[in-house]
Amino acid sequence: MKFTKSLPLKGELTIPGDKSISHRAVMLGAISQGTTSVTNFLRGADCLSTISCFRKMGIAIEENPTEILIHGKGLHGLSAPETVLDVGNSGTTMRLLSGILAGQDFSSSLTGDASIRKRPMKRVITPLSLMGASIESIPGNGCAPLAIQGMPLTGIHYQSPVSSAQVKSCVLLAGLYADSTTKVTEPFVSRNHSELMLRSFGAEIQTEGTTVSVQPDPLLTGQKVEVPGDISSAAYFIAAGLLIPGSEILIKNVGINPTRDGILRVCRAMGADIEILNEQEHCGELTADLLVRHSALKGTVIEGGIIPTLIDELPVIAVMAAFAEGTTIIRDAQELKVKESNRLDIIVHHLKEMGADVTPAPDGMVIRGGKPLTGAVLDSHMDHRIAMSFAIAAMAGNGETEILNSDCVSISYPDFYADLRRLQS
Repeated sequence: MKFTKSLPLKGELTIPGDKSISHRAVMLGAISQGTTSVTNFLRGADCLSTISCFRKMGIAIEENPTEILIHGKGLHGLSAPETVLDVGNSGTTMRLLSGILAGQDFSSSLTGDASIRKRPMKRVITPLSLMGASIESIPGNGCAPLAIQGMPLTGIHYQSPVSSAQVKSCVLLAGLYADSTTKVTEPFVSRNHSELMLRSFGAEIQTEGTTVSVQPDPLLTGQKVEVPGDISSAAYFIAAGLLIPGSEILIKNVGINPTRDGILRVCRAMGADIEILNEQEHCGELTADLLVRHSALKGTVIEGGIIPTLIDELPVIAVMAAFAEGTTIIRDAQELKVKESNRLDIIVHHLKEMGADVTPAPDGMVIRGGKPLTGAVLDSHMDHRIAMSFAIAAMAGNGETEILNSDCVSISYPDFYADLRRLQS
């Protein structure tokens, strides 16, 4: 895809459903009694991988134009898959599903694409093994493919070295099959979609500070899940509205869960003009419409406990920082090294290629903003968030930018480029 400086973006936009919540709705629906109805489900490649895996374990899942229907078979109703479970590019599917599979009475294998097979899975192998699970990295390097032999599990209190919703959720899901209470403590609170949804399906969940506990063997019952718009997808349009002069965009029905709204807090610190309208709540998840207007941004410091609330938005936040006046410092973001790509290195490299003044750091970067960005040829490295972030950088910068492997946006936002064009017309 090729991009040039954009005219003002105007209009309303309803973004795709939240990826994290869509994954979890399928998983919990499958291990609940009865039917779960999911509206505004994200039909991106990652979430479709989750559907595919559960179909291979005997769960009937209907895909209608307006909803997904998961016909659950209860906590112990999954069947042994006849083939390897392929998660595609989805780290969420791989890590959360490992927790469910660890407590089954059958063996299974998990694999994924070339990117997934490089991502660290020891972070879930370790706590699951402490619970008594039989789970191993087949290549022996802590990465997928994984071989899992379902076993009786023991409840533990796991002190997680990283603030990761995927790690926390994996352990909590395994805790459903344990013999006693399972607890997870994190350095900082990560996104809490699993806790909220588990509670709404009937699990006994307690939260105190950075510790979450789950009681074993609950009766989970199918629910109606209304998936809010994904704030991680909204982030690109928030950035575009703020950076492109004359823009005004109303983004409808965005999830503003406090464990996910870090980008809104950073935008306020940078001086952004964003109005939060029409706040609502469903199943514990907060939603709102966001009215975004072009703003003169200033640099800020992003570090510590806010990082887990905006980890996926950091690439586009770095783009905003390049256009802001003053210096932005990003720290404590080493988690970006183990995403779909090494996002820290790629962000720094691509910003420099476009003319930004940016210095890398082991856990982040320093961006001295206000220097005009110019067109370049950039490789997405098959990372959807890199592709979308630098599309926005190109539309706010000068000259022509070409993004290679740009179709990777289908992982989370298949209509991203079409929605951008619509706001330009």
